[in-house]
Amino acid sequence: MFLSILKIFIDVVSPVFFLVFLGYITGPRLKLDAKTLSRTAYYILVPCFVFNTLTSVTIDIKTAGQMILYTTATHTLAASAAFIIAKLLGRSRQMIAAFVIIATFGNVGNLGLSLIEFRLGQEALTSATIYFVTIAMVAFIICVGISSWARGRGLSAVLSVFKTPALIAMVPALFFYIAQTEPPLFISRTTGLLGRAMIPVMLVTLGVQLSELKKINFNFDVVLASGLRLIVAPLIAVGLTAFFSLSGLEIRSGILQAGMPVAVLGSIIAIEYDVAPAFVTTTVMFSTLFSLFTLTFLLYLV
Repeated sequence: MFLSILKIFIDVVSPVFFLVFLGYITGPRLKLDAKTLSRTAYYILVPCFVFNTLTSVTIDIKTAGQMILYTTATHTLAASAAFIIAKLLGRSRQMIAAFVIIATFGNVGNLGLSLIEFRLGQEALTSATIYFVTIAMVAFIICVGISSWARGRGLSAVLSVFKTPALIAMVPALFFYIAQTEPPLFISRTTGLLGRAMIPVMLVTLGVQLSELKKINFNFDVVLASGLRLIVAPLIAVGLTAFFSLSGLEIRSGILQAGMPVAVLGSIIAIEYDVAPAFVTTTVMFSTLFSLFTLTFLLYLV
């Protein structure tokens, strides 16, 4: 068992986190701009990756629908658990919102896609991408909604999630998917080239973003919130498998995506709405570091 876990750590986890570490070390020294890198990935690379992957998808519509419901239920329940626990602990509205953001917004892009590809193979990327897009949409809606609630604002900002480039790219991709036709070769090759650059760029960008985090202050709430994201969320995903007719790569990639550490986007939302930004930022760092151990074990089990 120990040798199997060690092999997974060396062959699957280490290459991914090495790119994150590379960004963390070289970012400040090369004066890399995390905002420029992240916007390049967000507006160009991610939409191309989503389009290219979904236009070559082999999963039938019924299975895809089951996957969307499955991961939506997983992350909605994780958000609900975080809300209840923070409420029972007597935390403020801002802290309750922060707990929900942490439990909901996993790093399913940077880390999730690359780890799943290394562990389950390239054929699992289709499932992982469907989960990635769905989780991103659900997380944005929940996190912006709870942040608006915490600050006493309206929920109109939630509608901005539908302007997300990755979701916009889904529209033409679904057209080709439903029509069962291939996009023009020029488009598929262009989006393919750009899409292949997404994962390494996003991993290095994550490292650069982590190098810019300030006010790191670990406490009980940081550990608890990280546990909700890294342990409780994947346990919920495992428990829900009995209610959905999914199997194989669909279930395995869904459980793995549920166990990713907090995404940096979570701290961006916390900063934007001023909901305990220092706490969320600290938890992003802690959960990313602690996920070296939890993800290695989860990858072994799955």
